[in-house]
Amino acid sequence: MTTIREKPKASWGQRLSRSMKRDWQLYVLALPAMVYVLIFCYGPMYGLQIAFKDFTPSKGFDGSVWIGFQHFRTLFSSYQFWPMMRNTIVIGMYVLLAGFFPPIILALLLHNITNKRFKAVVQTVTYAPHFISIVVLVSMMKLMLSPKAGVINSLIVMLGGTKKDFMGLASAFPHIYVLSDIWQSVGWSSIIYLAALSGASQELYEAAKVDGANKIQRMIYVDLPCIMPTAITMLILASGRIMNSSTQKVLLMQNSLNLSASEIIGTFVYKSGVLNQQYGYSTAAGLFQSIVNVIMLVTVNKISQKLSDSSLW
Repeated sequence: MTTIREKPKASWGQRLSRSMKRDWQLYVLALPAMVYVLIFCYGPMYGLQIAFKDFTPSKGFDGSVWIGFQHFRTLFSSYQFWPMMRNTIVIGMYVLLAGFFPPIILALLLHNITNKRFKAVVQTVTYAPHFISIVVLVSMMKLMLSPKAGVINSLIVMLGGTKKDFMGLASAFPHIYVLSDIWQSVGWSSIIYLAALSGASQELYEAAKVDGANKIQRMIYVDLPCIMPTAITMLILASGRIMNSSTQKVLLMQNSLNLSASEIIGTFVYKSGVLNQQYGYSTAAGLFQSIVNVIMLVTVNKISQKLSDSSLW
């Protein structure tokens, strides 16, 4: 009686070698992007060691004294840490929750508009703010919200109210930041959902029309399920950037009156590292910020994996 021996499974290296021989053209096309990522994304990670050293530029990375977690202990015991952490999380969560649905809604509306000329105009108008620089955007906000001649305060006075210095109100800072961010990014962010909607099966639309579904019902029962995997993926990616508010925008909006709400980890890293030349201390703060982002990314991806079939890995 003869026994059939199973072939041993190919190792990871063998499978990779076969794949590279079979699809070598694709690997050649991907090579420039891989080199770019290695040089500019992974290469600078060598400098993260200064978060654990008393870094002195004249001594370099290797010559500086190793001090372990001293910078982290100093950061966590600082009176600035918890207010700064709270502001970072508040703004990040606000941007995530308030800014997640508008691009989806805009994409659904644009996808169901039949007038091509009107659709093109709306797309142009909503995409245009994305190309405005942060400096120009903040300057526009300061002009519109100015207590002297700002449009918003002029309308408030016309309605019988009193003028307010909105840029100086700590309570108004998160709202101004998030609303301006939505205005600037909603059109550009809707592109990926429009791309997902373009791949929807026409048979589903025809079946829905035969069943008597109106446009709203087709959006709910056909369009939304079509873009749901894309939306979940975008949510996971956005959760990995929850601690990364725009430092440049916050710095430009920041002043002594709203400092209690506008001091975030990004501005702290800039001030301690660039202005005060505390390189190791600022690197420790930046590393902590990145670690929190990774934890959020992995957690949300795990939750998505359990609740749905969509996940990054």
